[in-house]
Amino acid sequence: MSFQFLHAADIHLDSPLLNLQRYDGAPLDAFRSATRRAFDNLVDLAIEQQVKFVIIAGDLYDGDCKDFSTPLHIRSKLAELNQANIRVVICQGNHDAQSHMRKAFRLQLPDNVHLLRTDRPETLRWDDLEIAIHGQGFAKREVTEDLSESYPSPVPGMINIGVLHTSCGPYETHQRYAPSSISGLTAKGYDYWALGHIHKRERLAGPQPFIVYPGNLQGRHIREDGPKGCELVRIQNGTITGTKFVPLDVIRWCRCPVEMETCESVDEIHEPVEAAIRALLGEHSPLPLAIRLELVGRSAVHRPLQRQADHWDRQLRTMVVDLFGEQVWLEKIQFHTQPPHQAIQDVDQSSSLGQLLASLQSHDDLEAVWEEVESDIRAMLKILPTDPRLVEPLLDLDQPNFVQDLLAEAKEILVSRLLESESV
Repeated sequence: MSFQFLHAADIHLDSPLLNLQRYDGAPLDAFRSATRRAFDNLVDLAIEQQVKFVIIAGDLYDGDCKDFSTPLHIRSKLAELNQANIRVVICQGNHDAQSHMRKAFRLQLPDNVHLLRTDRPETLRWDDLEIAIHGQGFAKREVTEDLSESYPSPVPGMINIGVLHTSCGPYETHQRYAPSSISGLTAKGYDYWALGHIHKRERLAGPQPFIVYPGNLQGRHIREDGPKGCELVRIQNGTITGTKFVPLDVIRWCRCPVEMETCESVDEIHEPVEAAIRALLGEHSPLPLAIRLELVGRSAVHRPLQRQADHWDRQLRTMVVDLFGEQVWLEKIQFHTQPPHQAIQDVDQSSSLGQLLASLQSHDDLEAVWEEVESDIRAMLKILPTDPRLVEPLLDLDQPNFVQDLLAEAKEILVSRLLESESV
């Protein structure tokens, strides 16, 4: 017997994306409907591939709903799967935990849908498919214990699938929702772990067992860049033979670094920017792109770009609209160029400025300063109110490489300003 199933997670249907209102020219209507259209793509894929079942490993909802529009849409799409004889297993996560969902799960679900218990683990057996699914949803948002420790033993003679919304492996400290370990999940003896919570696709282990994060279905900001979708899992003769990632997003977030080293004047920056964006459009065709443009490298255009950043921001945005229309939206333009090496070398190395520049180039002094102030900054961030509209915190100190990138940017700014003061 051969068949397939889909593993998706973190759909966050109809999540508000309020922060986009801060950006001029943001395609608000397209983004508001993006998560819903991506979910529709998931349903269409399930029917097209004639899968036997779909697993949604947490955060189908972004939170409780103001009205029944979102639950009604979900029920209608689940009913389409029911008509196609496709079963659905849903696990609640931290965003749609039982304690916070007053409306969303009150509507009666179609007969093909099984909502996993939140008070204890349970096992769902499908003898016709020789499948046993083990799982437990979140009763409340803050789940600090490892739920998988209480999951039952595998059912002999069946393919055993664990469904878990969790911070696992390298993400074990990521907000620490139901933290688990790769070794702990492996020790359960299951064949496949359908994980959710981390919005980045990653196979933590496989094939014995497969431990997979499919990532979220639709990127909602620049930190959720790249293709987003679900896992298509193949089963043949009682064995999981492989998985395939299937993109389902309808708008894609991309980072676009553009090297400025060969530009001798600011009039020359348009051509490499256009070429880089065209390359991204070709790579991700036919999807529209939300791009963070970053001008990088040591270049003769560094000083004019820094001095007139607002002007060149407007110039580049106008160019992109004229060339690409609604296919491209520039979320942000970052000017991260540096002065040419020669500008630094021209400074008398024995002078005070030369010694200061040499110190900054070593990076060590900035790291020493950071070590002195880090605890104070973390304490300050704990008491400052957060803006719920911001999906990208101003200071995300726990984000990988954030501090290193921050120090590098600070060094670039300091070096640039010091060289400018020397030339005045």
